[in-house]
Amino acid sequence: MHGGKEVAFVGRSNAGKSSAINTLANHVRLAYVSKTPGRTQHLNFFSLSPNTYLVDLPGYGYAKVPPESKKHWEGLLTEYLQKREELCGLVVIMDARHPLTELDENMLDWFQPTNKPVHILLTKSDKFSRQQATLTLNKVKAHLTEYFPHCTVQLFSSLKKQGIEEAEAVIAGWFAAEAEQELGAEE
Repeated sequence: MHGGKEVAFVGRSNAGKSSAINTLANHVRLAYVSKTPGRTQHLNFFSLSPNTYLVDLPGYGYAKVPPESKKHWEGLLTEYLQKREELCGLVVIMDARHPLTELDENMLDWFQPTNKPVHILLTKSDKFSRQQATLTLNKVKAHLTEYFPHCTVQLFSSLKKQGIEEAEAVIAGWFAAEAEQELGAEE
């Protein structure tokens, strides 16, 4: 046990999760980026400071995985996401070209009972014109307002380095809120 706080990253296979982690952590190849979906098969912890960690979770929705592996990942994710006290927020990675798939919505539904914050990164937004990206962002925001009001969302591009400051501010806010909460509990 490390005694710190964690923000986990999850998303469909090939949505750009490892690239987003690398961009936000400002490290090249901290999280292994692969063209092959389903490469992350464990919980990978990356230390940002002595008491803050980013956690790369296995991608979901990739069918070309043996059933035993899939079952193992599901058990691992269930235990970690629903019971981990150190977890202070979840970043869900969605490819901006295919947001809010059934699997993404299932993840949001499934995580909601934890009452922990969720921030969605619409990755690969550089594949759109500014107008298309804004339209997609507004559609996703409208859907979240109706069905998942506890979630926030933004556009993000690892390639063009867009959305980094906004994402960093959200994550830093979660870590700061957790630290304040712990200080209040100790007093």
